[in-house]
Amino acid sequence: MSTRFNNKVALVTGAGSGIGRSTALLLAKQGAKVVVSDINLDAAEKVAAEIMTAGGHAVANKTDTSHPEEMKQAVEFAVESFGALHLAFNNAGILGDVNPIAELSIEAWRRVIDINLNAVFYGLHYQIPAILKSGGGAIVNTASILGLVGTKNISGYVAAKHGVTGLTKTASLEYADQGIRINSVHPGYIQTPLIGEFEESELVKLHPVGRLGKPEEVAQVVAFLLSDEASFVTGSQYTVDGSYTSQ
Repeated sequence: MSTRFNNKVALVTGAGSGIGRSTALLLAKQGAKVVVSDINLDAAEKVAAEIMTAGGHAVANKTDTSHPEEMKQAVEFAVESFGALHLAFNNAGILGDVNPIAELSIEAWRRVIDINLNAVFYGLHYQIPAILKSGGGAIVNTASILGLVGTKNISGYVAAKHGVTGLTKTASLEYADQGIRINSVHPGYIQTPLIGEFEESELVKLHPVGRLGKPEEVAQVVAFLLSDEASFVTGSQYTVDGSYTSQ
């Protein structure tokens, strides 16, 4: 076990699978006490059990991050469980319906905006006061390469992720002088359940490195941004995309 995050409490949303799971495991391995939050409680409990079996500290929490009262409860649960909150990774998200704008239902649009953008605001809204009370810390929000560039047929996802990019910049400015660093991570197409709508071989072609990313590769960047090693890094957008956005 590393001591990188000793005496730190971290809240990870969407931690039941993919990037969230890998990040929760890594933070715990490096000494953090982790609240494993996911809309799927069974998945969250499995990740928490995996952490504890490896000698770490974790508790599972069921949260639908698109509901502000549940995000508030998740932060309160973290403080009740471990006495403080220092770190947060707002990672929960969905792809949403794959349709051109004129064929995308209003309900589908609202759902992806609620989960991918509004939920990040709710996270920041409740996490920041708790982190301030704990003496400061860091937050990372999961945006996407599609929070920096566009693509066809997933307008809700692209709009939400661009919103996360702007929200992160604004939040970083508001709290830079109060001891909270806030950054966004922008993965390319990563081998997670989220890419199930697409043909993997076609996605590989989009990345100059010739493969998809791995959740563990994103987790390493998130852990760096949450750590004191990134003490002068705030308001930044870190791509983990195999040079996708360099084209």
